[in-house]
Amino acid sequence: MSMANTATQTAPPGADIWTTPVINRDAIRAADVKRDPYTYMLASGALAADAVPALRAEFPVITKPGFLTVDEVALKGRFKQFVDEIESPEFSELMSQKMGLDLHPYPRLTTIRKLSQLKDGRPHQDGKAKIMTALFYLNDDWGDNGAGRLRVLRGPDKFEPYDCEVPPTMGWMFAFLRSDMSWHGHPPFAGERKVVQTAWVKDEGELQRKKKRNATAQFFKGIFGR
Repeated sequence: MSMANTATQTAPPGADIWTTPVINRDAIRAADVKRDPYTYMLASGALAADAVPALRAEFPVITKPGFLTVDEVALKGRFKQFVDEIESPEFSELMSQKMGLDLHPYPRLTTIRKLSQLKDGRPHQDGKAKIMTALFYLNDDWGDNGAGRLRVLRGPDKFEPYDCEVPPTMGWMFAFLRSDMSWHGHPPFAGERKVVQTAWVKDEGELQRKKKRNATAQFFKGIFGR
């Protein structure tokens, strides 16, 4: 399959057709892949500069903390194109080549977060149903005290020392293969922290279970406001 950084050529009837991609595949191709303490990569400039104003303006209206699936929010314009590119076979092929694992057999769950709570980001590995996760950050600026900055960790007990820290600002992308060593998290942060995440999961059954759990969690957040 060709991985050329070509323009989007087709769209459903009535949809906008854009002439340039949102994801900068060349930036992702150029990123280094690390294998210690697990397989991960960090790419800067992973979003095309000319798409940034539209991504900023068209970020979905979200009033609850936590991740919402793309089916739960209204997508439009270049932000919808961004999600379509993330969920495309071409993106799976690109990440398969980068990470050394064929991701095509695995379904994906794409989610969007705008608001974080202090309890979010505790060190974790991700569940065994996940194969790989990729995160794109869309914040205009960020503080330098470490709060809300995802870190590659070596265990579940603390945020330091860490092997890599991810700037959650516009255009940074972080991806990793899930393993028993894939500890990650961020120091506590409450407030606006925009990120789009896609996770390749083991099978369709796991995908539907994750969607159901996410919908249930959002339902109770809607009732109790937390």
